[in-house]
Amino acid sequence: MTLSQNQRVGLTVAAILLVIAVIVSGFVYRIQQPRIMTESEMRANGLFVFDTPRDPGVFSLIDHRGEEFTERNLEGDWTLLFFGFTYCPDICPTTMAFLSQLSEALEGTEAETTGVVMLSVDPARDTVEQLASYVPYYDPDFTGVTGDFTEVLSVARRFNSPFRKVTSDDGDYQVDHSANVILINPRGDFHGFFRAPLDLAKMKVTLRSAQYLWSRQYD
Repeated sequence: MTLSQNQRVGLTVAAILLVIAVIVSGFVYRIQQPRIMTESEMRANGLFVFDTPRDPGVFSLIDHRGEEFTERNLEGDWTLLFFGFTYCPDICPTTMAFLSQLSEALEGTEAETTGVVMLSVDPARDTVEQLASYVPYYDPDFTGVTGDFTEVLSVARRFNSPFRKVTSDDGDYQVDHSANVILINPRGDFHGFFRAPLDLAKMKVTLRSAQYLWSRQYD
């Protein structure tokens, strides 16, 4: 049986429409995928990734649950590490609230494999009990860490996060410290850092990009 001219035209039109539908579907799929930045783009948007991640070495601290916290606690997942203290009047509560917003904005495996740790630069006042009443306020899954001053100082130096005690005239003191957020990869290595001031949209896409590029390298 031979097809009429109208049938052949109809089949041709249907084939063209099918091809167009496939092309459009592919385009829509691509634009809906999360954007992955290059390293230079990440840097321009506030995330500095090292060419070679740095091993922070061995350390022993304690978390707000009273459990030992060592370099092994940084392995397995991605970690956002912030050096702050509970008596901080401005930068610390702002940054912790920001990290809480970021955690809520992450989805899927990004949310499941990204943790937040605040390491106190004021261990004299930030006891386990003090951290336990402060850190979970922002997110019950966040971890607060403290320890011996010399050990805290050593860890801070390894993550390029210097701090110093500043005493006021009345004898009280604050602690000057970096507002950057450290990025640690699942191997527990110092992967890079997010430069302050932090931006939610930029940090979300640069974090995703860093995780994706790293997974492509090691998967």
